[in-house]
Parts: sequence; structure tokens; C-alpha cells
Amino acid sequence: MQRLRAAIKRLMYEGFGRDRWQRADDVVGALGLGPGARVADLGAGGGYFTFRLAEAVGSAGKVYAVDVDADLQAYIAGEREARGVANVETIRGDMDDPRLPAPVDLLFSSDAYHHIADRPAYFARARRYLRPGGRAAIIDHVPQGFFTGWLGHGTAADVIRREMEGAGFRLAREIDLLHPRQIFLVFDAAGSP
Repeated sequence: MQRLRAAIKRLMYEGFGRDRWQRADDVVGALGLGPGARVADLGAGGGYFTFRLAEAVGSAGKVYAVDVDADLQAYIAGEREARGVANVETIRGDMDDPRLPAPVDLLFSSDAYHHIADRPAYFARARRYLRPGGRAAIIDHVPQGFFTGWLGHGTAADVIRREMEGAGFRLAREIDLLHPRQIFLVFDAAGSP
């Protein structure tokens, strides 16, 4: 039953045709992750980016699939076993702290930023888990249209910038790679956590 609930949730989050508009391989490539890097996939959901990130960092790297949803965590764990992927670890995060077990090079969030209630506080805490030179990459929907605007499933770029600056980050790059309905921003940690 848990697997069925997770599959339904995964479909709700990912929808149909996501590969076409999300350009996941291009996104991961733009992050420039090398072998041995450590990544926290914050709001990993059903693992859409998790396993692509795991491939990018190689067997010497690590990806922490962080989510608050037990069904989706179980789904990713099952996929990890089915795929034989050893460098993915599921982490049951809290709404105010990702609870990472070790420092990471990248905090990555795709289409989950708008779900976090107190984003500046969350990312200020998450920043403590960054290794020196660490970054944060945020992809979110532009708040327009019925689904994103009315239901709050999106965050404006200027809001993300302001909130991340409040959490101790500075904008390093705005990547114009995705469909106009999405924002892709990369931040550096401004000074030490």
C-alpha cells in the first residue's frame, strides 16, 4: 500500500512529460558536479533528480535524498535497491532542517522551494551543512497561471534571491536553460556558516 501511495504522490509531483520541460540531464550538467561530490537533494520527492545526481557524482560521491514524506522516502529506498545504486541515502528531514548526517558540496532543490514555510530560516540551517566553497541550486516554478499562481506552487526569482540572501547566500548565476515557467538560480555561501 505504501508503494502505491508513493507512486500516486510521485505522479502528482512529476506529472506527464516532465523529461521534456525539466531537461534534467542539462540541469545536472550545468551544476558541474565532479566525481566524489556530495549533494543534498532537498525535497527529493520520488527521486526524479536523485539518481541523476548520483550518477554525476559517481561511486565516490554521495547523494542524500531528503524529504519529509515517509512514503516517498520508502519509494526512493526501493528504487535504490532495484537499481543497485550504492551512493544514495534517504534522509527524513524536518520542515525546518534537512538533518544531513555529513557536510555537502551542493544543496539542490527542484520544484520544492515553495513548499518550505520559513525558507530563510531553513536555508540558514541548511547552510551549516555546506563544505567550504559549497553552493545551493534552486529550481522553482514561476508563480503564474492557475496551478502555480492560485495554489502557490511557485516562487518569484526576486523573492528567492532576497530569501537566500537573508539565509547567508549570494547569487552566483542565473541559468537560462529551462522553460520560461521555471527559475534556475545558483548561490554561493557568503562567508563561513
